[in-house]
Amino acid sequence: MNAYKDNQCVIISGESGAGKTEAAKRIMQYIANVSGGSNSSIQEIKDMVLATNPLLESFGNAKTLRNNNSSRFGKYLEIQFNRQGEPVGANINNYLLEKSRVVGQITNERNFHIFYQFAKAASENHRQIFGVQQPQSYVYTSRSKCYDVQGIDDHAEFKDTLNAMKVIGLQQAEQDNIFRMLSAILWIGNVSFVEDDSGNAAVADQSVIDFVAYLLEVDAAHVNKALTMRILETSRGGRRGSTYDVPLNPAQATAVRDALAKAIYFNLFDWIVERVNVSLKARGTIDYSIGILDIYGFEIFERNSFEQLCINYVNEKLQQIFIQLTLKAEQEEYEREQIKWTPIKYFDNKVVCDLIEEKRPAGVFATLNDACATAHADPAAADQTFVQRLNALSSNPNFQPRQGQFVIKHYAGDVSYAVEGMTDKNKDQLLKDLLNLLGNSSNNFVHVLFPNQVNQDDRRRPPTAGDKIKASANDLVATLMKCQPSYIRTIKPNENKSPTEYNVPNVMHQIKYLGLQENVRIRRAGFASRQTFEKFVERFFLLSPKLSYAGEYTWTGDYQSGARNILKDTNIPAEEFQMGVTKVFIKTPETLFALETMRDRYWHNMAIRIQRAWRNYLRYRTECAVRIQRFWRRLNGGKEFIQLRDQGHKVLGGRMERRRFSLIGSRRFMGDYLGIGNKGGPGEVIANSVGISSNEEVPFSCRAEVLVSKLGRSSKPEARQLILTKRNIYLVKQVLVNRQVQIQAEHTIPVGAIKFISASQLKDDWFSIGVGSPQAPDPLVNCVFKTEFFTHLSNVLRGSLNLKIGPTIDYNKKPGKLAQVKVVKDPAVPRDDLYKSGTVHTGPGEPPNSVSRPTPKGKQVAAKPITKGKLLRPGGPGGGPSKLASRPAQPRQTQPVAASQSRPVPQPVAALSNGIGHARNESSSSTRAPPPPPPPAPPAAPPQLKEPTYKALYDFAGQSAGELSIRKDEIILVTQKEGNGWWLASRLDKSASGWAPSAYLEEVVNRPAPPPAPPAPPARPAAANGGLRAKPTPPAPPAKRPAGRKPAPGAAARDSGYSGSGASSLEPGARDSSGSISGGAAGLAEALRARQAAMHGRKADEDDW
Repeated sequence: MNAYKDNQCVIISGESGAGKTEAAKRIMQYIANVSGGSNSSIQEIKDMVLATNPLLESFGNAKTLRNNNSSRFGKYLEIQFNRQGEPVGANINNYLLEKSRVVGQITNERNFHIFYQFAKAASENHRQIFGVQQPQSYVYTSRSKCYDVQGIDDHAEFKDTLNAMKVIGLQQAEQDNIFRMLSAILWIGNVSFVEDDSGNAAVADQSVIDFVAYLLEVDAAHVNKALTMRILETSRGGRRGSTYDVPLNPAQATAVRDALAKAIYFNLFDWIVERVNVSLKARGTIDYSIGILDIYGFEIFERNSFEQLCINYVNEKLQQIFIQLTLKAEQEEYEREQIKWTPIKYFDNKVVCDLIEEKRPAGVFATLNDACATAHADPAAADQTFVQRLNALSSNPNFQPRQGQFVIKHYAGDVSYAVEGMTDKNKDQLLKDLLNLLGNSSNNFVHVLFPNQVNQDDRRRPPTAGDKIKASANDLVATLMKCQPSYIRTIKPNENKSPTEYNVPNVMHQIKYLGLQENVRIRRAGFASRQTFEKFVERFFLLSPKLSYAGEYTWTGDYQSGARNILKDTNIPAEEFQMGVTKVFIKTPETLFALETMRDRYWHNMAIRIQRAWRNYLRYRTECAVRIQRFWRRLNGGKEFIQLRDQGHKVLGGRMERRRFSLIGSRRFMGDYLGIGNKGGPGEVIANSVGISSNEEVPFSCRAEVLVSKLGRSSKPEARQLILTKRNIYLVKQVLVNRQVQIQAEHTIPVGAIKFISASQLKDDWFSIGVGSPQAPDPLVNCVFKTEFFTHLSNVLRGSLNLKIGPTIDYNKKPGKLAQVKVVKDPAVPRDDLYKSGTVHTGPGEPPNSVSRPTPKGKQVAAKPITKGKLLRPGGPGGGPSKLASRPAQPRQTQPVAASQSRPVPQPVAALSNGIGHARNESSSSTRAPPPPPPPAPPAAPPQLKEPTYKALYDFAGQSAGELSIRKDEIILVTQKEGNGWWLASRLDKSASGWAPSAYLEEVVNRPAPPPAPPAPPARPAAANGGLRAKPTPPAPPAKRPAGRKPAPGAAARDSGYSGSGASSLEPGARDSSGSISGGAAGLAEALRARQAAMHGRKADEDDW
């Protein structure tokens, strides 16, 4: 439906019990799962469509001798879709409900499922209101003595029925009305009659009549009269005459009772279907539809009556559709389209359909109507009249009259029908007495079921049951003929309802009478698919670069030529298709599947291209952003860190010598070197250990040393971490506790408690933090980032830092005891400071007034074009090179040299290899003389090829379309090497490509041209043809090429997005990520030829079934 934009229908046929209903349910479940739509309205439609199965099965299915869940009605479910393939509604048409089952069943069969579900599982409320009892209590459910069915749980299925009613939208009041009518039908069946003294019918139990009147909400006396009396009206000269009340005998009264029960159930079933259609009404525009036909199968019983005649007639009509569309119409179409074809004989069952439904000459239905019209008073007389009139059909070869019976030769076999009771069943009319009874009911639902008012003056004969079923069957055929049909033939493996038995004769009989033999013969000899040129081109135009470009339709010619181009470009073998007058015919399903696979792969390839282009764009954008960021950082990168560095000079005020590395241009004051303020990492571990919260700003942190006093020994520096926050200064150390390392804050100094910072005038890294605490000494710290620490601390204190810079470092060595550390300049100290006995030895530094040097400029690098991901690769819609590829290369300019320097020197190898001279940049300190001028440059060598080139040692003729034919000494390109002896190669001009044997090829090494050589000596005479060395014979090529890797044909003028090998036509020899399509077009052709040869080889077993 989505692919070809046609309405579809699925016709399911087969014997009773072969699985038609189950197949229909699986199809509905499949459609609900794969159809589109995710909003609540569409999902609700799907749920309601699926809910129709348990609801209609309960009211329309029953247990028969052949099937425990036999459909006793026909159902055509039409699911309606919008243009996007989303279900927006549905509609159900029902056909020929077997209402006679309501009042009687043969032994071991059951009434409709709903009666047993309701009688067994009704709620307590319904049992009290409607007097519901067990199935054994009712005549209509106990006559066949079958109450339970193996594999059917009536209680569970009744819950499913109630749930389906809720899903479809039946209100509780509507459900109560349905169950009221079911109870009325069951209780009507319990009305029995006895014969009174006059031989007339009398009600045996008046209480049953009273309860029926209560359920129907009518007067009990009226019920009694309608069941036991008949109003007879006489007429004189076309005018109404007298009216008489004619009593009925018990047999006639029983027939009237059963007629009332059948009429109520039949109209109730129709109302349920109409109510379901109201809920399933389309909620949007209807563009397409899929119909599913689930109807009763062909039936043959020991005694067949009017119901079997109608059922088998409908199956004959469906078989006629099958023959019309698959056998007759197909062969007529071949002839009409001038296709080469040998006709195949088959049985056309139209003669059987005409035998039943024709009016002139009168068929079975017409003859039955005449008998009902002439002898309407007495059923037995009408049956006898029908038997006499049937003799007129004895000349028909498909009809045989017998004593009280007649035989029709159906497509499924001969069926004998009993005449007795046929005329009475064909009348299918309710007496006006019963219609008047129901018309007087005070229940609104009864009036809904019987809406038409009784016309007392209408003397016309109402349509018979035969007329109704014939009209329904013709309407069904007309509906199915408007759709594109698909068939499901269900085969019944055995008659014992067993899942493990397989009765071969039974199966073979079904295969023959269903016409599957002829159908398979026609399909095997004929064509699996046929489409008009227009639809074929509309479907597959993507597969030809002549008809499309980048998914757009570009063809301007006629549709027939377009179809030929598609088949040619996809390499479909000529024997796999035929071109008719208006249609293209595809031989095998594999070919059609291959075309569909190619079409799907086209979109797959296009999606890959779009993804590749998008990823290239993202890479391009990222690289552009990186370049912009890099350029911006070169201009303004780290400006805030440079400002902090310059502020450090002001904090020192030119009072301290500086280290040389503190003044380099790349120095930046980064601050938090330990990452204390970062999330994760060792910095977060330190912060959590010393109690620094995550929202506390950390301007500075780095590794440092603290001078630690040892008892009886000289002081010694120990490693610490120096951390500065907005509130505190932390000196953190690591200690070993119970063989585990713990991080502790040795000193926590609030920044407000700092009285001074003392440092020396030299370039050393030592300073003290003057706190003057009465409990703890002042720490003496060694930190390589001393100036940066001073700067950040000044910012934290908002410029109120008291920085003492002098010849000594002052600090409280003990609480309340001021001490000094001398700092002396010692040239012997190479770089690091040396502390010993209260004195710091440091080397000479830069002058105090020194400032940081300018930021050094980076090395100038020529800008590179952004070509990552083949974003700017050559090629376009016209197939020409891009602007980037057509731009000539700019050679470097060489410095001119003096003309007097004429001594020749050898040409550099690099210059010989590519024709471009590379001059070495001379150093400013070099004193060598400039080199002499070079000799004139030789002609430029040809550009190096990207792929390696190989020379053919021998001639090789390709055996298939996937192999590349080469000549001896021909130079070719090798784009892919395989380990099985075959290499993928192409010609230098890319005009052809294919597989070549590797043993036939020798690599051509492109060596640089040697310097000019002295003149060669005279050449020796060539060897004669009869020399000692004979011409070597070429080795045999490998026996096997890589499967499914045929290269694409020559580059097309435009790229349609499809290639048979899965490789883009813009990149000859390149493999696409999607791989090949079913082994490529050539592989497809070979597979189809092999399959055809195998099929023609089975001549002996052609007709063995």
